[in-house]
Amino acid sequence: MTPQQHRGSGDGASDRPDRPDRRARQDRQDRQNRSADSTPRDAGGRQRSRAGSSTPRRRSRSAPSARTRTADPARRTAFRVLRAVSADDAYANLVLPAEIRRAKLDRRDAGFATELTYGALRGQGTYDAILAACVDRPLGSLDAPVLDALRLGAHQLLGMRVDDHAAVGETVGLVRGEIGAGPSGLVNAVLRRVGAKSRADWIAELASARGTSAGDDEALALEHAHPSWVVRALRQALRLHGRGEPDELEQLLAADNAAPEVHLVGLPELGERHLPAAVEVGGEESPLIEDAVVFRGGDVGRLPGVREGVVRVQDIGSQWIARALTAAFTPETVDPDVAGERWLDLCAGPGGKAALLASLAAQQEAWLLANEPADHRAKLVRQALDAVDEEAWSLRTGDGRTIGDDDRGDFDRILLDAPCTGLGALRRRPEARWRRSPSDLAELTVLQSELLDAAVGVLAPGGLLGYVTCSPHAAETVVQIDDVLRRHPELQLLDAHDPMTMVALPEGARLAAASPTSPTSPTSPDGSDTGAAVADRSRMVQLWPHVTGTDAMFFALLHRPA
Repeated sequence: MTPQQHRGSGDGASDRPDRPDRRARQDRQDRQNRSADSTPRDAGGRQRSRAGSSTPRRRSRSAPSARTRTADPARRTAFRVLRAVSADDAYANLVLPAEIRRAKLDRRDAGFATELTYGALRGQGTYDAILAACVDRPLGSLDAPVLDALRLGAHQLLGMRVDDHAAVGETVGLVRGEIGAGPSGLVNAVLRRVGAKSRADWIAELASARGTSAGDDEALALEHAHPSWVVRALRQALRLHGRGEPDELEQLLAADNAAPEVHLVGLPELGERHLPAAVEVGGEESPLIEDAVVFRGGDVGRLPGVREGVVRVQDIGSQWIARALTAAFTPETVDPDVAGERWLDLCAGPGGKAALLASLAAQQEAWLLANEPADHRAKLVRQALDAVDEEAWSLRTGDGRTIGDDDRGDFDRILLDAPCTGLGALRRRPEARWRRSPSDLAELTVLQSELLDAAVGVLAPGGLLGYVTCSPHAAETVVQIDDVLRRHPELQLLDAHDPMTMVALPEGARLAAASPTSPTSPTSPDGSDTGAAVADRSRMVQLWPHVTGTDAMFFALLHRPA
C-alpha cells in the first residue's frame, strides 16, 4: 500500500469526504441566524421591514398565498366588456347583456357590473387624465388590457361607493387573473396614487395645471367627461334652439352621464297587452306618450312579449317621432285617413322604428317599405318585422341613395333617420363620445344631404318627409334643413310640434309645445356662421335628455305641396 493510499484510508484522509457535509450544516446555521434578524416576512408570511433601513417600511396587507389572484365575476364581466369595446370596436350595450348571461350574474352583481362598465366608459377621458398624472410613462405605452383595468379601478375609487382597499385589491386580482402577475405591481402602485385624492380634488388640480376657468368648455369637458369639441357643439345646439341659460349646458352634460333607463314600446294591437306586466315588476307608464314604459326592473328578456318581438326596447323619443310622422297631415288634407298610403323607412336598421311603423301601417291599412344597406343589419330589420303581418311591409336591402332607381312609385310618408354622430345618445352609448371626432362630420353631413335628396326624389306630391337624427349638432340638423330647402325650393317646412302634440299625453304635449326660438345664424360643419337665411327654428323639434328624459332626437317635417 502506497503512502497516498494509506492517507486516503487513514484519519487524515477521512476529513476530506466529510467536509461538504460540514459546510452544508454551517450554511444552514448561518441562514437561520440571519433569518432571526432580517427575514423579509413574519410568522404570518407578511412582509417585514428590512433591518437597518433608514426609512420604515409598511407591511403588505396579505401574505402572497392569500392575495387575490382572480376577480369576482362582476368585475371580470366589466373588464371583458371594456376589452371588447377597446379591441373590437364593440358597443357596450350589445356586449354587456350577453356577458352578464354568460357569467350567470344575479341581479345585484349584474347591477354592479353595469355601473362599473358604463361608468368607466363614460368617464374615460377624465380618468385617463388622472391616470396620466399617476403613471411615470405615457398612457399610450401601457398595454391596452392594463389601461382598461386601471380605468375600472379608477372608477371604483372615484366614481363608486367602493372601499379603497377593495377597489385596489380586487383590481390587482383582476389583473393577475386576466392579464398576468407582471403588471400587478404597477396597477397596485398607480391606483394607490389615484385613491390618495378625491375626484373633485383631482379635477381641480388638473384644471389648475391646464389654466382653465370654471364654466369654460375645457373645464366642463374635464369635469363631465366629454371631449371638448362635443361640449362646444352641445353649447351651440342649445343656443340654436333658444336654450342659452347659463346652467343648462351643465344640466345636459350631467344627463348624458346619468345611468340610462330602459324604454319599452308595445307594438299597436300586438304588444300593448303585455305592458302592464312590465309595470308590475318595476316599470312606470310613460307620461309622454301611450304604450310606452320606463323599465327599471332588471332583465328585459324575461318580460312577456319581448321574445315574441311585440314588446321592444326603444327610446321614447324614437317612438314619439315615429308615431308623430304617421299622424301628421298636410295643409291640403281634408280627410286624415291614411288607408292605402305607401310609407318608406329609408335607413331602417336595426329595425326598432321600422317595426313600430309597420305595426301602425297594418293597423291603418297602409304599407311600409323598410330599406337597409348593410346585409347584417337588414337581417335584424327582418327579425324585427317578423312580428307584424307580412302583408303590411316589405324589405329592401340596398343603398338608400339609389332608392329612386327602383320602379316602386312615390311614397306618401318617408322617415329618414339619418346616420349621424350619435351625440344625442351618449348616455346609452358611452363609448361613442371617445370614438367620434370633428372629422367624422365631413363624411356624415355629405351622406345626410345625399340621403335627403334621394328621399325628396321619391316623395309623392302631397307627401311628408320626416328628417330625424339622434344628434343635436347644428351641422347635422338645422344646417341640413336649411340646405335641402335651398336645393328644393318646392318643399315646405311644416311645424313638427303639431303632430308631436297630437300623439302625446298631457305632459308630453306640454313639453312638445315648448319651443324657444333662436335668432342665431346657421353654422357650417366647422362651426362657423354661414350668414345665410335660416328656416324657422320654431318649427323644428329638438328633444333633450335633461328636459324630456329621452335621447336628444331632432325632428323636422318637410312637405311637397300637391
